Amino acid sequence: MKSKVRHAFRVTGVNYDLFQSPATDTAAATPPPPGTRPYLPHITRRFPQVSLPADNPLTEEGVALGRRLFSDPILSIDGSLSCASCHQETSAFSDPRRVSTGTRGQSGKRNAMPLFNLAWARDGLFWDGRAASIRHQVLMPVTDPAEMGESIDGVLAKLNSHPTYPTEFQNAFAAPPSPDTLAKALEQFLLTIVSQDSDFDRAVRKRGDLTDLEKQGLSLFVTEHDPARGLRGADCFHCHGGSLFTDNLFHNNGLHLAPGDTGLMAVSRNPADRGKFKTPSLRNIALTAPYMHDGRFATLEEVIDHYDSGVSRTDTLDPNLGKHPAAGLSLTPTEKAALVAFLHTLTDPSFTAGKPAKPRTSTPP
Repeated sequence: MKSKVRHAFRVTGVNYDLFQSPATDTAAATPPPPGTRPYLPHITRRFPQVSLPADNPLTEEGVALGRRLFSDPILSIDGSLSCASCHQETSAFSDPRRVSTGTRGQSGKRNAMPLFNLAWARDGLFWDGRAASIRHQVLMPVTDPAEMGESIDGVLAKLNSHPTYPTEFQNAFAAPPSPDTLAKALEQFLLTIVSQDSDFDRAVRKRGDLTDLEKQGLSLFVTEHDPARGLRGADCFHCHGGSLFTDNLFHNNGLHLAPGDTGLMAVSRNPADRGKFKTPSLRNIALTAPYMHDGRFATLEEVIDHYDSGVSRTDTLDPNLGKHPAAGLSLTPTEKAALVAFLHTLTDPSFTAGKPAKPRTSTPP
C-alpha cells in the first residue's frame, strides 16, 4: 500500500493564494454581447466575496474599451484632461496634488480619491457619498464645470465621429456610443483594478515576513486603546480593519472644518452626518499623499499626529475617537515610526512602476 500510494499522486503546480469566483444574480444576469470574450478577474479569497453587476458582465472587449476611454482626453471639453489626469496609476489612481485642476486651470475642492477595489465600494461614492454607484459616478466628472466641463451630448458627438470608437463600442456592447455604454465601459475597467499583493499580503500567505518594527506597527494598528484595561493601541482597525483596510462607511474623524465643509450632510441633509467623509482604504496609502478629503496632510506622520493628539471634538465625532483621553493617545516616537513602517507594507508593487522603492526598516529612524 505504501509503495502504491507513493505513485498514486503527483504535484502539478503550487498556488500561494486561492481565488474566488465573482457572485452575480443569475436570475437578473444579462448575457454578454455576442462575440465578446468573458473577462475573468483573479481576486483572492482573502477578500470578501465580490458581487459584480448582473447587467454589465465583464468582457475583454468592454474592459479594454473602458481602459482606453479612461486615458483619453476626448472626454473633456477641450481635449486637455482625461480621467487618468487626476487618477494616476503610479499614485494608486489618485492625484499627488492637494486638489485637482480643471480644464480652465481652476482648482477643485477635494483631493482625488484612489480608484482600486471599487467592486466592494459601489454605494455612496466620492468623499461625500453623492454618487449611488460606479456607473453613476463615472460621468459626473465629465460634466462637472470644475473638472472636465463637457456635456454628454458633446462627448457622444466626438465618440461617434471618431475613426475607431464606434467599432470598438459595437465590438464591446453590440451598440453605438451612448450614455449607457460609455458608463458601462468605464465601470468595467474600474472594477478590474484590484490591489491585493503587498508585502503584508505576502506575509499573510507565508511568502514573506514583516520586520520587527512593522510587526509592532501592525500590533498597534489592530489593538484597542483602552488604558483602563491595560491596552495600548492606535485604534486604526475600527474604520480601516479587514482585508480591504476600510469599512467603506462614513465617519467624522475629528478634522477642523470650515463652516461650509459639511461632508455627507451636504448630500443627506441630516445634521447627524456633519463632518462625515468616506473612509478610504489604507492599501497603497504610501502612494496616495496628500491625505484627507481636502489633502491637508502631506505625510503619513502628519496623519498619525492628527489621530494622536489633533482630534477636534464635536457632536458628530466618531465614538471610537471620542472615547480617547482628552490628551490623545500619547504615542511615542517609536510607536509612530512603527505605524508608518507598517502602513508602507500595504503598498502593492503593481502601482509603483517608475517609482523608487522605499527601503523597509527594522528599527525606528
